[in-house]
Amino acid sequence: MSRYNAFSDELKRVFGCKVQRLSVDAGFTCPNRDGKVGTQGCIFCGGKGSGSYGILQEAGVAQQLEHAKEVMVRKYKAARFIAYFQSYSNTYAPVERLKALYDEALSVPDVVGLIVGTRPDCLPEATLDLLASYARRTYFWLELGLQSHLDRTLAAIGRGHDRASFESALKGCRERGIRVCAHVILGLPGESREEMLSCAEYLNRQGVDGVKVHLLHVMRGTRLAEQYEGGEVTILDRDSYVGLVCDFLERLDPRIVVQRLTGDGNRRDLIAPLWSLAKFEVLNCIDNELKRRGTRQGGRLSENLPPLFSPSLDGRGQGGG
Repeated sequence: MSRYNAFSDELKRVFGCKVQRLSVDAGFTCPNRDGKVGTQGCIFCGGKGSGSYGILQEAGVAQQLEHAKEVMVRKYKAARFIAYFQSYSNTYAPVERLKALYDEALSVPDVVGLIVGTRPDCLPEATLDLLASYARRTYFWLELGLQSHLDRTLAAIGRGHDRASFESALKGCRERGIRVCAHVILGLPGESREEMLSCAEYLNRQGVDGVKVHLLHVMRGTRLAEQYEGGEVTILDRDSYVGLVCDFLERLDPRIVVQRLTGDGNRRDLIAPLWSLAKFEVLNCIDNELKRRGTRQGGRLSENLPPLFSPSLDGRGQGGG
């Protein structure tokens, strides 16, 4: 029985088979790069967009998905797929273009849902209404980049928005029944352990539906790489990260779906931490540490905890709590 509310378990409950995310690069940009908000982007962004490696970027959405499907069937024996619009800000375009791209993804055989990653300042009312239409018709998540709940950190990493922007976007999503997965990074410069852990409590209060936890990666060609090489930034070692993630999970509401607990950057561009390349080893270490502690997600929230996870929510068109 899982010790945290894993996304893979939800997908099995909803679809009854192996479901795999397929990353898509639909050619978006970011207001933090095109001049609307800024031109340099976040300090950890190298200008290629999150998760853009390994994607046929010159191909259309459907072709990218068909290519990725072949890989995932061969590698993981997946039977169904979710199109994951991951690179850059995937709501940063007119609604007509967004609809065409999302519809193209859903037209691919065996694609049974959408995950759309974006920034909280790229969600005007018309876009939220469009996303709500997909939340009603298919399996849908909006992944909203928060990174940190501290305004001073958001400013230090050049994020280009504040916490209030995240809260406003989340409110608009909840009003429309859009499930939101918050993306956060552990190990950001200047944050204490206690401040990182308090982010879990913040997410509980905000009522998010899911969370993706990522470690801080240092990638070539980023401002973070310059800071790291200049000795201004330190990176967590594996044991410290594993302990931090387990502490984070213990403080996280058990109803929140955990979509990721680590990340594996492009081997060619990754400077640190190199231990993150062994992704499954890291996940095994997290599982083993939770077992060693005899604890689980939400374990520090109450002494009267429900049984290990057996939620009935099927995830289809459900609102944001």
